[in-house]
Amino acid sequence: MTLEIDFNDETEIVSQQDYELVEKLLQFAAEKEQVAKNTEVSVTFVDNERIQEINREYRDKDQPTDVISFALEEMGEGEVQIIGEEMPTVLGDIIISIDRTRVQAEEYGHSFERELGFLALHGFLHLLGYDHMEPEEEKEMMTRQKEILEEYGLQRL
Repeated sequence: MTLEIDFNDETEIVSQQDYELVEKLLQFAAEKEQVAKNTEVSVTFVDNERIQEINREYRDKDQPTDVISFALEEMGEGEVQIIGEEMPTVLGDIIISIDRTRVQAEEYGHSFERELGFLALHGFLHLLGYDHMEPEEEKEMMTRQKEILEEYGLQRL
C-alpha cells in the first residue's frame, strides 16, 4: 500500500464500510497520482459545528463547509527543507463534515457513499497540489476528480 491513513472519527457515527470506502478510494487515487510509498495522510470526520470552528479559525469563514485540507509538505517562506534519512512523506490532513456530506448527497441526488468519496478525493487532490482558484486550475482538478471517481466506480448517478 502506498498510503498510511490515520483515521479519526469525532462524530462516532462513521461506519466500517465508510472507512473502507475512503481507504480504498484514496489508495486508488494515490496509485493513479503516483504518490511515493510510505506517504501519510490523516482523515478526520467531524460535525458541522466543529468544521465551522476550523473554517472560522483558519480561513476566516464563519460557516460550516464540507471538506477542508491542510497540506503539510508545502514549504513556507523562510523554511528549510530537511534532507537526510528516509522519512515518510506527510501530506497533511483532510477534515470532512459528515453532516454536510449527508445534506449534499441528498441535494445532489446521489448516495452518501458517493458524496463521502467525492469529498475525501477532493481533499486529497488539494494535498497533492491541485486547486480551483483559477478557471484553468479548476478545470484540471474537476476533470481529474471525475476521472478517478469514474474509474473507481463512484460516478454520479
